[in-house]
Amino acid sequence: MAFAFPVRIYWEDTDAGGIVFYANYLKFFERARTEWLRSLGIEQRRLRETTGGMFIVADTALRYLQPARLDDELLVTAALQEAGRATLTLSQQALRQPGGELLAEGTIRIGWVDASTLRPARIPSMILETLNR
Repeated sequence: MAFAFPVRIYWEDTDAGGIVFYANYLKFFERARTEWLRSLGIEQRRLRETTGGMFIVADTALRYLQPARLDDELLVTAALQEAGRATLTLSQQALRQPGGELLAEGTIRIGWVDASTLRPARIPSMILETLNR
Protein backbone atom coordinates (compact mmCIF):
# COMPACT_ATOMS: atom_id res chain seq x y z
CA MET A 1 0.00 0.00 0.00
CA ALA A 2 1.30 3.46 -0.90
CA PHE A 3 2.01 6.18 1.65
CA ALA A 4 0.01 9.36 0.91
CA PHE A 5 0.99 12.93 1.80
CA PRO A 6 -1.39 15.91 1.31
CA VAL A 7 -0.19 18.96 -0.63
CA ARG A 8 -2.07 22.23 -1.23
CA ILE A 9 -1.12 24.29 -4.30
CA TYR A 10 -0.08 27.88 -3.53
CA TRP A 11 0.81 30.84 -5.78
CA GLU A 12 4.49 30.04 -5.37
CA ASP A 13 3.91 26.62 -6.96
CA THR A 14 2.45 28.00 -10.18
CA ASP A 15 3.93 29.51 -13.32
CA ALA A 16 2.80 32.50 -15.40
CA GLY A 17 0.06 30.32 -16.94
CA GLY A 18 -1.45 29.60 -13.53
CA ILE A 19 -0.53 25.92 -13.48
CA VAL A 20 1.95 24.08 -11.29
CA PHE A 21 5.45 24.50 -12.66
CA TYR A 22 6.62 21.06 -13.79
CA ALA A 23 9.73 20.94 -11.58
CA ASN A 24 7.62 21.46 -8.46
CA TYR A 25 6.30 17.91 -8.76
CA LEU A 26 9.83 16.79 -7.88
CA LYS A 27 9.56 18.85 -4.68
CA PHE A 28 6.18 17.31 -3.87
CA PHE A 29 7.59 13.82 -4.48
CA GLU A 30 10.59 14.60 -2.26
CA ARG A 31 8.32 15.69 0.60
CA ALA A 32 6.24 12.53 0.29
CA ARG A 33 9.37 10.30 0.33
CA THR A 34 10.73 12.11 3.38
CA GLU A 35 7.42 11.82 5.25
CA TRP A 36 7.09 8.15 4.21
CA LEU A 37 10.50 7.42 5.76
CA ARG A 38 9.58 9.46 8.84
CA SER A 39 6.35 7.44 9.22
CA LEU A 40 8.55 4.33 9.40
CA GLY A 41 10.72 5.88 12.12
CA ILE A 42 13.53 6.74 9.71
CA GLU A 43 14.53 10.39 10.12
CA GLN A 44 17.10 11.47 7.58
CA ARG A 45 18.94 14.03 9.72
CA ARG A 46 19.31 11.52 12.55
CA LEU A 47 20.52 8.87 10.09
CA ARG A 48 23.24 11.17 8.84
CA GLU A 49 24.30 11.96 12.41
CA THR A 50 24.33 8.32 13.58
CA THR A 51 25.51 6.45 10.46
CA GLY A 52 27.41 9.07 8.48
CA GLY A 53 25.31 8.25 5.42
CA MET A 54 22.40 9.74 3.54
CA PHE A 55 20.07 9.14 0.62
CA ILE A 56 20.51 11.06 -2.64
CA VAL A 57 18.40 11.02 -5.78
CA ALA A 58 20.16 8.96 -8.43
CA ASP A 59 17.53 8.79 -11.19
CA THR A 60 14.08 10.16 -11.97
CA ALA A 61 11.52 9.48 -14.67
CA LEU A 62 8.32 11.55 -14.60
CA ARG A 63 5.23 11.67 -16.76
CA TYR A 64 2.82 14.61 -16.67
CA LEU A 65 -0.83 13.92 -17.50
CA GLN A 66 -2.98 16.82 -16.24
CA PRO A 67 -2.12 20.20 -14.73
CA ALA A 68 -2.64 21.12 -11.10
CA ARG A 69 -3.78 24.68 -10.40
CA LEU A 70 -3.92 27.20 -7.58
CA ASP A 71 -5.76 25.92 -4.47
CA ASP A 72 -5.94 22.33 -5.71
CA GLU A 73 -5.56 19.71 -3.03
CA LEU A 74 -3.31 16.80 -3.97
CA LEU A 75 -2.35 13.51 -2.45
CA VAL A 76 1.23 12.61 -3.30
CA THR A 77 2.08 8.95 -2.88
CA ALA A 78 5.26 6.97 -2.34
CA ALA A 79 5.47 3.20 -2.68
CA LEU A 80 8.56 1.05 -2.51
CA GLN A 81 9.09 -0.95 -5.70
CA GLU A 82 12.50 -2.44 -5.02
CA ALA A 83 15.07 -2.40 -2.24
CA GLY A 84 18.65 -3.23 -3.17
CA ARG A 85 21.86 -3.16 -1.16
CA ALA A 86 22.65 0.45 -2.10
CA THR A 87 19.49 1.84 -3.76
CA LEU A 88 15.73 2.04 -3.31
CA THR A 89 13.32 2.44 -6.22
CA LEU A 90 9.97 4.08 -5.53
CA SER A 91 6.90 4.74 -7.61
CA GLN A 92 5.17 8.03 -6.93
CA GLN A 93 1.98 9.74 -8.02
CA ALA A 94 0.29 13.12 -7.62
CA LEU A 95 -3.50 12.79 -7.44
CA ARG A 96 -6.04 15.65 -7.38
CA GLN A 97 -8.54 15.46 -4.53
CA PRO A 98 -11.34 14.72 -4.27
CA GLY A 99 -11.67 11.99 -6.84
CA GLY A 100 -8.08 10.87 -7.24
CA GLU A 101 -7.46 12.15 -10.79
CA LEU A 102 -3.89 11.21 -11.74
CA LEU A 103 -1.87 14.34 -12.58
CA ALA A 104 1.71 13.09 -12.61
CA GLU A 105 3.53 9.86 -11.93
CA GLY A 106 7.11 8.79 -11.75
CA THR A 107 9.79 6.43 -10.65
CA ILE A 108 12.53 7.71 -8.39
CA ARG A 109 15.70 5.80 -7.50
CA ILE A 110 17.52 6.95 -4.39
CA GLY A 111 20.99 5.78 -3.44
CA TRP A 112 22.78 5.56 -0.13
CA VAL A 113 26.10 7.39 0.06
CA ASP A 114 28.74 8.24 2.63
CA ALA A 115 27.83 11.82 3.57
CA SER A 116 31.42 13.04 3.73
CA THR A 117 32.64 11.60 0.41
CA LEU A 118 29.35 11.13 -1.48
CA ARG A 119 30.61 7.70 -2.54
CA PRO A 120 28.06 4.89 -2.83
CA ALA A 121 27.69 2.68 0.22
CA ARG A 122 25.42 -0.09 1.45
CA ILE A 123 22.12 0.91 3.01
CA PRO A 124 22.34 0.17 6.75
CA SER A 125 20.69 -3.14 7.65
CA MET A 126 18.36 -1.45 10.17
CA ILE A 127 16.79 0.56 7.33
CA LEU A 128 16.37 -2.48 5.08
CA GLU A 129 14.87 -4.46 7.95
CA THR A 130 12.36 -1.68 8.60
CA LEU A 131 11.41 -1.52 4.91
CA ASN A 132 10.99 -5.29 4.67
CA ARG A 133 8.49 -5.45 7.55
